Amino acid sequence: MGTERSAVTVIGLGQMGSALAATLLERGHPTTVWNRSAGKAQPLVDRGARRAATPEEAVAASSLVIVCVLDYDALHATLDPVAGSLAGKSLVNLTSGSPEQAQEAAAWARSHSVDYLDGAIMTTPPGVGSPEMMFLYSGSRTVLDAHRPALEALGDPLHLGAEPGLASLYDAALLGLMWATMTGWLHGTALVGAEKIEATSFTPVAIRWLSAVTGFLTTYAAQVDAGHYPGDDATVDVQIATVDHLLHAAAARGLDNALPELLKATMERTRDAGHGSSSYASVIEVLRKGEGERAGAV
Repeated sequence: MGTERSAVTVIGLGQMGSALAATLLERGHPTTVWNRSAGKAQPLVDRGARRAATPEEAVAASSLVIVCVLDYDALHATLDPVAGSLAGKSLVNLTSGSPEQAQEAAAWARSHSVDYLDGAIMTTPPGVGSPEMMFLYSGSRTVLDAHRPALEALGDPLHLGAEPGLASLYDAALLGLMWATMTGWLHGTALVGAEKIEATSFTPVAIRWLSAVTGFLTTYAAQVDAGHYPGDDATVDVQIATVDHLLHAAAARGLDNALPELLKATMERTRDAGHGSSSYASVIEVLRKGEGERAGAV
């Protein structure tokens, strides 16, 4: 096949869909595009994309069909009428949704003889095409293997397993991590900013600290899997005492303390569940609803 690139169809040309199609074009893949409002295709047509007049025409153009639309209602509104044309093709669904919606879409695809791969894009549109950025996939490994050059063009593809809901599940978990991390950083930035320290001065120190925090996560992951939380680094009791310093410093500077107050309350519930002398990883016992009262290992 030499350097010939496989044809790809992209359905949905919002900011993300347009970024996907533009990246595929840049990497030399013949790219067919379709969007409900046809005008959004024009910048891509100007760059060499083929505009399909209908979803059926779009699906017919390529063996790989990538869909990135607003939600699952839009997905089904677009694809249900052309399900017969999708038979035997590879469908990569990058529409955001829940694990349950992904499972339902995979069952729908199976019923129409479509090879289905669900995905989650772990970047914003400007990051599409960077090998640093993760694209999480779950479902058919065959689709990923068969279309690896096209999917690798978009970002680093990580296949999480055959269960189609896994990419959406990881996506939700990782976004929660992002929001908690960014809000913690912003609270810290506001705290030092009360003393006229610029965010650009604080942030390199914060980033260096986060690299140490990743070490804690690695240590605690094994404890979570084992259900055993030895408090040989810093116990929950010690963390409760320490979070008071943050609360006092922030309150004295007029900050909103809802986040650290929530963290302290969660630590206290963990202590009350019998984990005061356990590591911070034991907090997971109260995050798992109803399991805080369970007799956990300490």
